[in-house]
Amino acid sequence: MPAKVYTNKDANLSILKHKTLAVLGYGSQGHAHAQNLKDSGLKVIIGLYPQSKSIKVAKKQGFEVFDVPTTVQKADIIMVAVPDMVQASLYENEIAPNLTAGKTLVFSHGFCIHFNLIKPPKKVDVIMVAPKGPGHIVRSQFLEGKGVPALIALAPGTSKKAKSVALTWAKGIGATRAGVLQTTFKEETETDLFGEQAVLCGGASALVIAGYETLIEAGYQPEMAYFECLHELKLIVDLMVESGIAGMRFSVSETAKYGDITRGPQVINSQSKKVMRGILKDVQSGKFAREWVSEYKKGLPKYNALLKKGEKHGIEKIGQRLRDIMPWVKKRNIKGAQAAYN
Repeated sequence: MPAKVYTNKDANLSILKHKTLAVLGYGSQGHAHAQNLKDSGLKVIIGLYPQSKSIKVAKKQGFEVFDVPTTVQKADIIMVAVPDMVQASLYENEIAPNLTAGKTLVFSHGFCIHFNLIKPPKKVDVIMVAPKGPGHIVRSQFLEGKGVPALIALAPGTSKKAKSVALTWAKGIGATRAGVLQTTFKEETETDLFGEQAVLCGGASALVIAGYETLIEAGYQPEMAYFECLHELKLIVDLMVESGIAGMRFSVSETAKYGDITRGPQVINSQSKKVMRGILKDVQSGKFAREWVSEYKKGLPKYNALLKKGEKHGIEKIGQRLRDIMPWVKKRNIKGAQAAYN
C-alpha cells in the first residue's frame, strides 16, 4: 500500500502561532528553515555561539540572535541544525541543561538520535523534519511559491501532539506544498547513509573517477575522458530524475541504450551488490557511526588526507579548465558560499 502523502490541508500553522521557534545554527538547512518559517508568519529566533560569523548575517535578515543556552530557554520548539558531529557535545553542554518539560527538539537528520549520541529526556518531544533537498533549494522553492518534499518522523515516546507539530513545521518551510511522507528515525538514517555511501556520493564519484582513469590509462586525451565520464553525467541524471530510468533510455540513442542494458550490469553486478550489502550492514550495525565518531574525535586525519588526495586528482584540474570555456555551465563557489554561514 502506498505511503500517505501529507499536503497543506493536513497541517495548520495556527498550532505554532503563539510558540517561539528556535534554530540552532545558521548553515545550509538552518538558514532555510528559519527564513521560511519567519515568512510563514511564525516567531523564530536563532541560537549561535558568540564568535559565529553568522550572527551578523542572521541579524541583517531580521532575526533576534542569542547564545545557545538562552535560545533554548526562550524557545518552545528547538531545531538542532548544526553538523552531526557537533550535535552531541552541544546537546550535553548547552541544550540539555536548559530543556524543560513540554519543549520539542527538531532534527533534520536522525543520525544522533538513532545511534544514541543524544539521549533526550522523556519530558520533551523529539521529531524530525527532513527536506529532500539542500537548504538553498528549500529556500528558493519557497520563494517561488513551491516546496521541496520532506520526511517527518517521531521518536518513540513522543506525545500525541508531536505529529501535528512536525507537519506544521513542514508546512512552515513549504514542504507540504510538494508532499510530506512519514518515516522513522531508523529508516531515514540508515537509508540516507547507505544512499550517500553506495550511490549518490561514494558510488557516483568512484564510478566517474574509475571511468576517467580507464580512458586515460588507455591513452585517450583527458579532455575526452572528462566529457564522457563526468560532464555528460548531468544530462543522464536529469533525464532519470525527470522521467525515470525508462524515460532516460527512451531519450538516448539506440546505441547508447543497447550499451546501457548489456554493459551496465557488467560494471555494477552481483559483486557490487555484495559490497553494497556490506556497506548497508555497517550502517545498520552502527559500525560506520562508531568509525566516524572516532575519526572526528581524533581530529579527522584520515578524512582530511583523503579529501586532499581527491582534490589533487587530474580530473579536478582538467575539469576546472574545461568549465572555464563552457559559459553555459553555472559556476558556483560552493566552499565560499558555505563559509558565509559558519
